[in-house]
Amino acid sequence: MPLSRRDLLRASAASVAATGCGSLAAFAAPVADSAETLAGRLHASLTATQREQICFPWDHVHPKYGLLRTRVGNNWNVTKPEVAGGFFTKDQQRVIREIFERLIDPAWHERFDRQLEDDTGGFGHGQSIALLGEPGSGRFQFLLTGRHMTLRCDGESAEHVAFGGPIFYGHDTGGGTEDAAHTGNVFWPQAVAANGVFAMLDGRQREQALVPQTPQENAIAFRHGAEPPGMPVSGLSADQRAELERVLGVLLEPYRTVDRDEVRGCLDRQGGLDRCRLAFYRDGDLGDDGVWDNWRLEGPAFVWHFRGSPHVHVWVNIADSPDVATNA
Repeated sequence: MPLSRRDLLRASAASVAATGCGSLAAFAAPVADSAETLAGRLHASLTATQREQICFPWDHVHPKYGLLRTRVGNNWNVTKPEVAGGFFTKDQQRVIREIFERLIDPAWHERFDRQLEDDTGGFGHGQSIALLGEPGSGRFQFLLTGRHMTLRCDGESAEHVAFGGPIFYGHDTGGGTEDAAHTGNVFWPQAVAANGVFAMLDGRQREQALVPQTPQENAIAFRHGAEPPGMPVSGLSADQRAELERVLGVLLEPYRTVDRDEVRGCLDRQGGLDRCRLAFYRDGDLGDDGVWDNWRLEGPAFVWHFRGSPHVHVWVNIADSPDVATNA
């Protein structure tokens, strides 16, 4: 039976303890090339001075951002040191990049790099990290933040939560307000796919799916039993339902397989797509072309909020229980 992510992280921590050395060179043959294993290696390599600035207890509450392991934002830095600056050694910068690459599907590396080049000047620039908890303890998280990015991994430390907690991704191709076609935006094809479902709806379904006003974009907390606006997925025909399933695959495509599986597992445990609603928002329609820039797929403990106007912001919050709190 293959090791779970938590088992791999604990094995890595055991290797760290056995070596008794904080150098990255001591881990030339890691147990596995998972993001969690690499995060454990990074943690072991830090000096006392580095740990003072980027390492925190699992339940650390930041004076500005609150509980860090549940924090998500569209443009924030969890710590001051820049990944690409002089705070980290070259080896540590390389491992941070490798962690990022393990979290993203290889087919998407180039697209994320294009987004990062447009938004921050490249990977590591304007970005910061934090390490929460201790490797091998069952409570450990790597957190990468910056403009248009909140990305994390936790080795299943955060129970019931996909992606280790809420995440964010976005892209601005320049100027703040994009054209109606979102030319060059690496994430816009996700909206095109979702609008493909809208095109299949009949008149009555469109009346249900169209909502007058986009909610506040960071309003991604679970509703605890209250029904979200939009059309119930359970009301879709078989072909419409199959197309929405394809859209879900498009949304998950940028991420590693284990995270895709975790999302689907969380969704299944709350009743699947049939417990969700699909909403398209009339406001913010760039070009007034009826291609809805803002839309949302939402269930009891599932929120995928796509804001395409004036440029792409996407907020993702998924668990297997609506009781999980969100800090956005």
